[in-house]
Amino acid sequence: VQLQASGGGLVQAEGSLRLSCAASGQTHSTYRMGWFRQAPGKEREFVADIIWDGATTHYADAVRGRFTISRDYAKKAVYLQMNSLKPGDTAVYFCAYDMVANGRYDFWGRGTLVTVSS
Repeated sequence: VQLQASGGGLVQAEGSLRLSCAASGQTHSTYRMGWFRQAPGKEREFVADIIWDGATTHYADAVRGRFTISRDYAKKAVYLQMNSLKPGDTAVYFCAYDMVANGRYDFWGRGTLVTVSS
């Protein structure tokens, strides 16, 4: 499975960005896709994830209420709508693919940089 993330960029505080990630290759019909981020000098952290049926989502406390994860099952894509961005959201954002939705991510994308200026 290959993952291609896009949509990062530079935005001012309180602005919005929408990240996209498309999966290709030998994908499964049931899966979980997630977003993680890694800020400079910090470890990678969980942001949000979604189960293949779209009915179950999880969010980190730091982004709940500001970020929304969604998916397009037919396009094998996952999206992260980020609103009310803060400088603390500055990081490289990675999408990840869990082939059987068991909580262990098998494939990772290269990441897209999000920079939020104050």
